[in-house]
Amino acid sequence: MQIPTKYNPKETENKWYQYWMEHGFFKSVPDGREPYTIVIPPPNVTGVLHMGHMLNNTIQDVLIRRARMQGKNACWVPGTDHASIATEAKVVAMLKERGIAKKDLTRAEFLDYAWEWKEKYGGIILEQLKKLGASCDWDRTRFTMDPEMSEGVIDTFIHLYKKGWIYRGVRMVNWDPQGKTAVSDEEVIRKEVNQKLYYISYEVVESESQKDGKTESQKDAATESELSDFRTSQLPDFLTVATTRPETIMADAAICINPNDERYASFIGKKVVIPLINREIPIITDEYVEMEFGTGCLKVTPAHDLNDYNLGLKHHLPVIDILNDDGTLNEKAEILVGKDRFTARKEIAKVLEEAGALEKVEEYKSQIGFSERTDAVIEPKLSMQWFCKMEEMAGPALDCVLNGEVKLIPDKFINTYKYWMENVKDWCISRQLWWGQQIPAWYLPNGQFVVAKTREEALEEVRKLGSREDRKTERPEGWKADSPLSDFPTFGLSDLTQDEDVVDTWFSSWLWPISVFDSQFFSGKNSMGNADLQYYYPTNDLVTAPEILFFWVARMIMAGYEFKHEAPFKNVYLTGIVRDKLGRKMSKSLGNSPDPLDLIEKYGADGVRVGMLFSSPAGNDLMFDESHCEQGRNFANKIWNAFRLVKGWEVDAQLSNPNQTAIAWFQSRFNQALTEIDENFKQYRLSEALITTYKLVWDDFCAWYLEMVKPVYQQPIDASTYKATVGFFENILKIVHPFMPFLTEELWHDELFGERAELDCCIVAQQPKIGEINLKLLNEISTIKEVVSEIRNTRNVKQISPKEALPLAIKSNFEIYYPTYVPILSKLGNLSEVTFIQDKLAGAANFIAGTDEFFIELSNQIDAAAERERIQKELAYLQGFLKSVTSKLSNERFVQNAKAEIVANEQQKKADAEAKIKMLEEGLAGLV
Repeated sequence: MQIPTKYNPKETENKWYQYWMEHGFFKSVPDGREPYTIVIPPPNVTGVLHMGHMLNNTIQDVLIRRARMQGKNACWVPGTDHASIATEAKVVAMLKERGIAKKDLTRAEFLDYAWEWKEKYGGIILEQLKKLGASCDWDRTRFTMDPEMSEGVIDTFIHLYKKGWIYRGVRMVNWDPQGKTAVSDEEVIRKEVNQKLYYISYEVVESESQKDGKTESQKDAATESELSDFRTSQLPDFLTVATTRPETIMADAAICINPNDERYASFIGKKVVIPLINREIPIITDEYVEMEFGTGCLKVTPAHDLNDYNLGLKHHLPVIDILNDDGTLNEKAEILVGKDRFTARKEIAKVLEEAGALEKVEEYKSQIGFSERTDAVIEPKLSMQWFCKMEEMAGPALDCVLNGEVKLIPDKFINTYKYWMENVKDWCISRQLWWGQQIPAWYLPNGQFVVAKTREEALEEVRKLGSREDRKTERPEGWKADSPLSDFPTFGLSDLTQDEDVVDTWFSSWLWPISVFDSQFFSGKNSMGNADLQYYYPTNDLVTAPEILFFWVARMIMAGYEFKHEAPFKNVYLTGIVRDKLGRKMSKSLGNSPDPLDLIEKYGADGVRVGMLFSSPAGNDLMFDESHCEQGRNFANKIWNAFRLVKGWEVDAQLSNPNQTAIAWFQSRFNQALTEIDENFKQYRLSEALITTYKLVWDDFCAWYLEMVKPVYQQPIDASTYKATVGFFENILKIVHPFMPFLTEELWHDELFGERAELDCCIVAQQPKIGEINLKLLNEISTIKEVVSEIRNTRNVKQISPKEALPLAIKSNFEIYYPTYVPILSKLGNLSEVTFIQDKLAGAANFIAGTDEFFIELSNQIDAAAERERIQKELAYLQGFLKSVTSKLSNERFVQNAKAEIVANEQQKKADAEAKIKMLEEGLAGLV
């Protein structure tokens, strides 16, 4: 079979992916093998492939393919997340294009449209992952709103509610006015923005008690002078407050000053009038106020700021919420009703200025929260929500990371994780949306509620409560003290109304490592779980981004301990952010994020996979440069061309093997590289594992081994060398396959390796075992390679043709082994002869390799002045190097504390440098 001159990724990728799918290579079922399991971080069903997905899923596929080739039962579970906020926004936009408003639909009608959208667009990203080569078990594809998955979410809610860990209450939450829903702290992105600081004047007035207790008596007893002074004192005073939110002054409940602030001591106990609406509010004191910030006066607006809310609770202040759910001002604002909050901000500034209540405006930078999903500015808002207690669940989830049961890679994230878990807050799990799992709380006409899976079960719960013996004295959560429990049995199904809210999307995905295998597990009917869960759980590795370490990874660990009593995975590989070569985060707005599918089209999937991994150490940001993908494509072409070279050899079975040394060397070098690769994989240094593989193939195999053994042009090769080389190539394909699956599968089936059975594929070929490593041989060949490189460098400097054979003389104390390598030296260096000498060869070009000296007679071709300059430069470098090493060895602290082998290595460096310096000085003296 003729192999094309160029590798064609398009034909190869489609062909082999289809073959793998048709023959079930991705499929996994429980058996007697050791399982290796990864669950995909489910991308949003709204998503399309971006560079972050490319990195994350390339890493997962490398791990899963390697495990499969190690004989493990590799199972990679794919799926998507229903992404409540993002998907609902997409559906609303689709309806708008059709002239339909969400408010005109029933919940059921809206959900029909949502499922229509999901079925049309929801699978795009998974199909795109196939282009990358993702070897997921597609038969196991899950969606977080599949009916059985949703049932597990509802079972979880009921379980935690009965345990007392889910409750309902009014709290200050992060409100997304665009999505019209609460979002968790972790879904808020903090950004530094340019704002304005408005200085607003509030007129100070005396409280009623001060007026009644002082004014009339002063008037009765005052002299004319005193009366004049008193009249002067009645002129209005003002307090100036600096705020970034002038549109909320109508919701102010107090002005707060620090009790230690002497500037305002005389104002304590008085009141101020809110500009424009003329409502009086008290001046209160609290050490919370920073005297140095702004004017030292703080407007307290409990409904629209978390810190103000806490101050309000402490000082029993009223809460006046002036904003609607969409961020417009409501009737309680009294002015600018119906205006958007940002429009109102601009307009009220003008009105305040006209009223003489705006002293000045300054530019100001501060951190503002934005919704991760809609990018709307978050509004602190008091709202009735459902919450999940986290403190008890956080304990085991923290311990397992601190004791190493779950490893974070890299471990620099442990402290961040520890801080989060030690400061965990209750989780707001309700969202004011329709797309998602509807909260299983059922309300009666009087506002009381029960929690149950279905309407029928809810009614049964109501009737049970109504028939209880102790119903007159005890009432469960959700029932008011004055509720007539004796009337409950009279309610029917039509009297029950389900809570309109859905649970947070993360409340479904925190169950992912369990629910993908057994979504019925949470019903409690089978405490062990089904066969899949017992076999695959806990999973092995999770590959995800650090930014979701808390609100997904930590919560999955919590759920694992709560429901399965063990962590859901053993290792968490945290990827970095993909940035451009200038260090900027890739984004559509910057236009610096290439389309991954365009990259695959241009460089092939293997080239892109290699390009992504070349510079992606765990936990560190990847500085992506498209040239890395080009390098990956070049690597594929290098392997392809090397294969064509070997395949083109003609074999003569009668020839003896002249390449035993080269074969023995590469076998040792392969085993040495395999050791490094295995160690890198154990430490999750995938980038380093790839680089080691790359150097083994490009440098050791292609640049050195093949050059050592390839026959003279149009001459045959011996059978023994040919067989060894083909065997090396087969093993190379095995170690390259996890990184470059398509190219390796294509070459694996070439006739060069003999006829393959239908299922004899590279994807399931066993990874090579590490064999013997001959370090002496490796070191000696390393010196030979250095000698060859110096000979080639001499040719370049002297402009001598590679075709011109040169004589080489060797001055060495170890000539006992050099004769063994004369054939290799002669072939790679194109030498006419190799001799061994005791004394220096005057007038010859010389160089040093190791501690030995080599001479090339160039007759009249040597330029004494240029050679002197070269030697002087090398001397200067070596003398500086020697000074550095000597300084290190003179440091007693280094010698005492460093490992013995490190000290010995430095001493050897010193000895080698001294020997080379001596040789160079002698060579310099011998120049005429």
